[in-house]
Amino acid sequence: MIERISQFWQSLTWGSIMLGVGIFVGSIVVSILIVGVMIVKIPANYFSSHYQQDFLPNSSWVTRWGATIAKNLVGAVLVAAGIVMLIGPGQGILTILVGLILMDIPGKRPLEARIIKRPTVLAAVNKLRAKYGKPELVID
Repeated sequence: MIERISQFWQSLTWGSIMLGVGIFVGSIVVSILIVGVMIVKIPANYFSSHYQQDFLPNSSWVTRWGATIAKNLVGAVLVAAGIVMLIGPGQGILTILVGLILMDIPGKRPLEARIIKRPTVLAAVNKLRAKYGKPELVID
């Protein structure tokens, strides 16, 4: 075991270290961009109990199923990235929130509401929405 660890450290090069750092930083940047776009694009009443979601209403069932699967996969990746960002740098809680918004899982609405009702999260979301001329979120 110790020999394997020693071989690992000896095989590291500056190029492989920089590649790992580049992938890490790139994934954080992409995640932050996705979070920003999603926060600005969601309807102001999304967290209201009166919100009715209708995903791609005029599309064929093949398109809806394909888009739903893709949406859930992206949501799962964002939730995983958000958990990593809770430890490292980045917008971990917002990334988890956006991932949950994208996913179709039972019981997600109460979890989303608990996250968005945190004063710092709500303030950050509303500040970003105001920057792009969008109304503040309506919370029940």
